[in-house]
Amino acid sequence: MAFPTSSKYVIIGAGVHGLSTAYHLAAAFKARGQGSGEDILLIDKTSIAAGASGIACGIVRNNYFQPAMRELMAHSVSVWERDAEAYSYHPVGYMQISHDGMFEDIVSIHEQQRDIGYPSTLVEGAEASAAYMRDIFEDWQAQGITSVLHEKKGGYSNNTKAMYGLAGKAEAEGVRILTGVAVTGLRVDGGAVTAVETDRGIIETDYVVAGVGPWVRAIWQMLDLPESVSIKGADGQMHDDVPMWTYWSLQEGTLGVEPDFQMTNAGEMPPVIHVDTDAPLISDVDGSVISDEPWGIYYKPDFHFGGIQGGAMPYVVETPVDQVAVDPYGVDSPDFVVGDDFAHMWCSALAHCQKRFEGQTGKYRKEPSGGIGCFTPDSFPVFDVFHENCYIIADSNHGFKMIGVGKLVAEEILGAPSMLMDPFRLSRYAEGRLHPVSNSPFPWS
Repeated sequence: MAFPTSSKYVIIGAGVHGLSTAYHLAAAFKARGQGSGEDILLIDKTSIAAGASGIACGIVRNNYFQPAMRELMAHSVSVWERDAEAYSYHPVGYMQISHDGMFEDIVSIHEQQRDIGYPSTLVEGAEASAAYMRDIFEDWQAQGITSVLHEKKGGYSNNTKAMYGLAGKAEAEGVRILTGVAVTGLRVDGGAVTAVETDRGIIETDYVVAGVGPWVRAIWQMLDLPESVSIKGADGQMHDDVPMWTYWSLQEGTLGVEPDFQMTNAGEMPPVIHVDTDAPLISDVDGSVISDEPWGIYYKPDFHFGGIQGGAMPYVVETPVDQVAVDPYGVDSPDFVVGDDFAHMWCSALAHCQKRFEGQTGKYRKEPSGGIGCFTPDSFPVFDVFHENCYIIADSNHGFKMIGVGKLVAEEILGAPSMLMDPFRLSRYAEGRLHPVSNSPFPWS
């Protein structure tokens, strides 16, 4: 199609948030008999699922210590369930398997899941936990485990198929998707965004939605928004000049075995497994001690990645923020994304958990997975409107599983504020409305 010079709505980013917002906004137009999907233009500098959404682990879970996150995830799981085939969604469930230091957190999560009607089973105690896991995997051998929280909903989705499923739904509603268009600036006049500047031309618009994952800081700068914030702590004291953005390298990879290598005792595809333990982690290669501090991993079989795929703790990126912000996936080399010692740690951790993974480290494959995450000051999302008509979806690396956020953004654009989104406004920092912090070693939990 000819390059458009105007569109009532311009959505930036063809990942999960941009595509979900485009589809749900167009569907809302149709349901109301007002507007049309043709009023929506979605642009991306590369292609559909070319960024974080295309290489994320794809896990869908509710497991959060923070009530606001848990409720938002329950909403997103319901969206995944509405069309599992189109979203390539596998509802196999999710298991949080933890050490004693996390026990109180896990009990709280289970109780609050029960309160919102989200089905899960809590197993307490080392012996009961081991027995429960061996009923699923006869070779289960993880040490230091005192609880299992088994979410019966959730699971994982095949990344690229899910994104193209969303794109197909959006286009069926009349949304125009234009790839190979890089945003270079945002024109602000009279307090509102009036046009999106691109390397292909200028697009005049009434409303902009930015769902660009780790590139969010570039949009933030185009809007001349502050690079730091003030945060009111639990003690009532203000903490000034806290950086708005921090980058973490997400440690994920794939073990090159057949996905059915991880079948359960019943011969079924298993739940997603997440283990946090304080037992020493011993190398499956040479018997050395890799860590005597609490550690955690997650893993699941995945035909999208062609093996057993998962990850471990991320680490803060030391490269200058300005360099990362320009191209989060192109800094230096692939080693920038996944550390050289990840395979050793992760494969040894797999062997710690299940005997079938012993001696499998040599089958590890280094391929695009994980990437760079752009985190907010508290590592939780910011969903808010800036300059009157620019909705920013800053997911703080909680992104792929949050397919339902686009639906809520669409509703808010059309004048229906969401209670689920309210805890994630930027104003929470200055007002001290912060999310509680868990004992998980992962920054997103």
